[in-house]
Amino acid sequence: MCGRFTQHLSWSEIHRLAGLIGRPRNLPPRFNIAPTTSVEVIRPAAEGGAELVPMRWGLVPSWWKKPFKELPATFNARAETVAEKPMFRSAFKSRRCVIPASGFYEWTGAPGSKTPHYFTAPSGEPLAFAALWEPGTHPETGEPLVSTTIVVGPANGWMACFHDRMPVILGWRDAEAWMRGEDPSALLKPPPEDALREWVVSTRVNRAGSGDDDPDLISPAAASPAPPAEALP
Repeated sequence: MCGRFTQHLSWSEIHRLAGLIGRPRNLPPRFNIAPTTSVEVIRPAAEGGAELVPMRWGLVPSWWKKPFKELPATFNARAETVAEKPMFRSAFKSRRCVIPASGFYEWTGAPGSKTPHYFTAPSGEPLAFAALWEPGTHPETGEPLVSTTIVVGPANGWMACFHDRMPVILGWRDAEAWMRGEDPSALLKPPPEDALREWVVSTRVNRAGSGDDDPDLISPAAASPAPPAEALP
């Protein structure tokens, strides 16, 4: 699963990694992104290259007409069924994108006493989540709405001690092939064992919607070993 992640990104870095076009803009740091909020998404641009677009996290199919409260959870799409599920198959066929993430959270332990962990690249470089996007209209207001979902698959061996699922993390060199290629299914695989680092963080992150701009949320908790300096923002 991937139910919470961070984006503290610079335009210049994402431009370098993804070949963005368009005018640079400030990207406010986000340290506790929850489903249904807006996230930054990289998608193919009509004139070539890629563009960075804000989208609702939680895909809303263009044919969905019922109220949001009846929409099932669509912030993740399972890699094993994404090509067949009615919610996602059209987007998987022709609207693939990448969500740049500074890191993501996962929890371990029993209900009521879960421990939050933060995962990020050892180099500090943004992660590239395989994702899908969908154009449409808000089912209740009729206003234009663009939405997205993160593709998740089985955990690699290293991640399995924390959770049995994880986001599909692409190498940046594979981002173009994912978004425009003819065989996207070939990229739906776990990342290398050394793709991530982890440390325990404060339970403050459990409160979705609180402290979205607080970098202390990703600081190591007192009992957690400190990550290498290059992994911190």
